[in-house]
Amino acid sequence: MRSKLVRLQKFMADCGVASRRKSETLIENGAVKINGRRAELGDKVHPDLDKVYVHNKRIVLKKKGGKRYIMLNKPRGYVTTMSDERGRKCVADLIKDIPERVYPVGRLDKDSEGMLLLTNDGEFANTVTHPKKQINKVYHVTVIPDLTAEQAKKISSGIEIDGRKTAPCEVRVMKREEDRASVEFVLHEGRNREIRRMCEAVGVDVTRLRRIAVGSVKMGKLKRGMWRDLTADEVKKLLNSGSNKG
Repeated sequence: MRSKLVRLQKFMADCGVASRRKSETLIENGAVKINGRRAELGDKVHPDLDKVYVHNKRIVLKKKGGKRYIMLNKPRGYVTTMSDERGRKCVADLIKDIPERVYPVGRLDKDSEGMLLLTNDGEFANTVTHPKKQINKVYHVTVIPDLTAEQAKKISSGIEIDGRKTAPCEVRVMKREEDRASVEFVLHEGRNREIRRMCEAVGVDVTRLRRIAVGSVKMGKLKRGMWRDLTADEVKKLLNSGSNKG
């Protein structure tokens, strides 16, 4: 086991935190912790066993050629494909620096934004997207005009689209204004443009749709157009949430 120990600053550089020299400065300034204690220059870590934090945020080694799990904050105007024959902007343009060949897990339509997962792990993708797993997807949606209690009830009970009723979902009005409302939707299935079509069916239009969470994994403060790796704990949570309902 000791043969796998590496210098802390090298581990930080391999994780993409900073150069080794800048990593040493972070260590000297007390910004780095190993397993809860303040790190010191000269410390070594085991990449698979030790927990390293920089500014209280855990860093994880990104292994090339292995399984990859990405969270992207998709901006509006991008299609959820890795290439587009019509020349439209696609999410592949936002992750060009990822060496592994990943693909989207589920979809967000071109006019929608927010949390999109990408991976090269087929089992993971199937778990997250399979209807029987019923992994919650949470969306914050702006509609016009205001959404009435009766309209919300109709949507939550299920709306017939293309001859098939949508699955029950949770609808909660978070904020009302004179001519619009901010609404949280929690869906257990992912039919194409489902929220937009349900809203249209009850007489309201969607002006903004943003996914903020999948299962218990939240997008948080990830900036629009940026991506990050899922942590091992986040991957585990998503796989477990699927197995618990499967």
